[in-house]
Amino acid sequence: MGRSRLGDFTRPIPVDKRIFRRPRFAIFSGAFVLIVIATLAAAVFILPIGTWIDQGDALEQRRAELDELERVNSQLASEVQRLQTNDGVREAAREEIGFVEEGDQRSTILPLPPLPRELPAGWPYNVVTQIFAARTAGPAPAVAD
Repeated sequence: MGRSRLGDFTRPIPVDKRIFRRPRFAIFSGAFVLIVIATLAAAVFILPIGTWIDQGDALEQRRAELDELERVNSQLASEVQRLQTNDGVREAAREEIGFVEEGDQRSTILPLPPLPRELPAGWPYNVVTQIFAARTAGPAPAVAD
């Protein structure tokens, strides 16, 4: 009648019915259980946050690559459209195979030949020859003590 529903929880548990009979062992085992629970919680909730952030960075990188690919694709599409016209075909033939139309004059410009390395003896040519020799020889060997 005057009993509380919490009476079972507030009453001391007899030693023979306790899970852990020694209080130190109960404290250490409770701490161990808390550490295990905290570790599991960190593994489930905290560690995936780093992966989530990395995925955001990777997503931004992929978006930048996609934008670049779309830009290149649009350039290629405009190039294809240009080459489907008569003027585009004519221009491509001129660039690629050197097509010359009637009335055009073709001139070919070759690259410059390599400069001569043999210079006459005497000043100022000997200074230039020494510079050429120094540049082709590479770095000087290290002096040992």
